[in-house]
Amino acid sequence: MTIKQLSIFIENKGGTLIRVLDLLSKAGIQIIASTIADTKDYGIYRVLCESPAQAYLILKEAGINVQLSDVFALSIDDVPGRAAEAVKEISDSGVSILYLYSFLWRGKGVLVFRADQSEKAKEVIMLSKMAFLTEGDF
Repeated sequence: MTIKQLSIFIENKGGTLIRVLDLLSKAGIQIIASTIADTKDYGIYRVLCESPAQAYLILKEAGINVQLSDVFALSIDDVPGRAAEAVKEISDSGVSILYLYSFLWRGKGVLVFRADQSEKAKEVIMLSKMAFLTEGDF
């Protein structure tokens, strides 16, 4: 019900992002979606990709600070308001969404998020019959 996401910590200085992208490119790893959240000194580059375990090892071996974590990826209809409905359903259950990003994939919207209560989030997704993606879908 969850997928693996890379969280890559990169300094806010020239060349650090391109180094990560070059390493993944040379390994033939396709990035599916990504987002960067920055602070003054560093950024967190969150990445969904093909072969996340392989990408993790490549980056670790290159001395890059990277973590592999589980996130939820809901598949929703690409219509106005559907994302709001999904987020409301999760939030109304008492689960807090720690961060979220979205993208389109094969004609559907995808909401990627991390929750403060993973088990409860899984329960809400199952009981509400929300469609979700797994690593095999990418």
